[in-house]
Amino acid sequence: MDYKEIIQQAKKKIFSPIYVLHGEEPYFIDLISDYIEDHALEASERDFNQTVFYGRDVKHQELIAMAKGFPMMANYQVIIVKEAQNMSDLDGFFETLPEYLENPQKSTILVLCFKYKKLDSRRKYMKAVQSVGVLYESPRVYDNQVPTWVNAFVKEEGYRIGDKASMMLSEFIGNNLSRIANELNKLYVLTPKGDEITPEIIEKNIGISKDYNMLELYKSIAYKKHDTTFKIIDYFGQNLKENPPEKVIPMLFSFFNKVMIYHTTEVKTEMVLKSLFGFFQRDVAAAAQNYSMQKVLKIFDILREFDLKSKGVNAANVAKDQLLLEMMIKVAYVM
Repeated sequence: MDYKEIIQQAKKKIFSPIYVLHGEEPYFIDLISDYIEDHALEASERDFNQTVFYGRDVKHQELIAMAKGFPMMANYQVIIVKEAQNMSDLDGFFETLPEYLENPQKSTILVLCFKYKKLDSRRKYMKAVQSVGVLYESPRVYDNQVPTWVNAFVKEEGYRIGDKASMMLSEFIGNNLSRIANELNKLYVLTPKGDEITPEIIEKNIGISKDYNMLELYKSIAYKKHDTTFKIIDYFGQNLKENPPEKVIPMLFSFFNKVMIYHTTEVKTEMVLKSLFGFFQRDVAAAAQNYSMQKVLKIFDILREFDLKSKGVNAANVAKDQLLLEMMIKVAYVM
């Protein structure tokens, strides 16, 4: 089951005796465990029947003993272990778990959250969990997948969002899905159901400029609009907290890496380019016309140089806004 199916089952009050939630993306793990925590029991039942631990605070013998217990005046007892990967005796727990799952307490809902790591699917306890409960791997969402995720998330909530707005969020926040969801939840309060989350709404309420951001920088570089490029870099220099070189340089590297991929791609049909570059398809194609493979290689060297300088190597006393400006001059006028 994916996370939506697991939550749908929980909405119908259909619970498993154990949930093992693991993987590199914490957002979906939190989504499932939070729903169970908030909805498995009535509010009046939680004081005596719901326990939430952090992994570092619980021993496996204590956990198994609690799981074997019975609820008090409720259909279930709920035990949630957040950050279960931090249990000090995790190996002992994994050895004990299959024995408990041979005859799990049906009135117990045991939720184990292993964040930022995948568990070994070959282990005995994984097969035991699959036989009686829910085993869910939360997949990592890569940077290039975030805009698609944003579009789907907004649509599910009954709103609309355009490509530019979704890219503004993903470029500004990155692949921190929890933070993106939190920011969007704030915007839903301010936006009538069914309306569009626009770049203007994002700029006004989240503080991401719709004109001076990485998307507009990519575009100005791609089409060699140097006046716009340097206006954006000047804005970044005046707002270094949101746009430090440590953030801008890797994102520029990512963009020019796309340009390099374009140069080395033999089949350049629209379908192929869309699958490779998505929203950036036209900008990457334009940049490839203006920056040869040799120029892109030189730009990589420039970005590496200024990445080191931003960390104080051979530039200890240079202001970061000046670093950004000097770097962009070299990139824009690379020979």
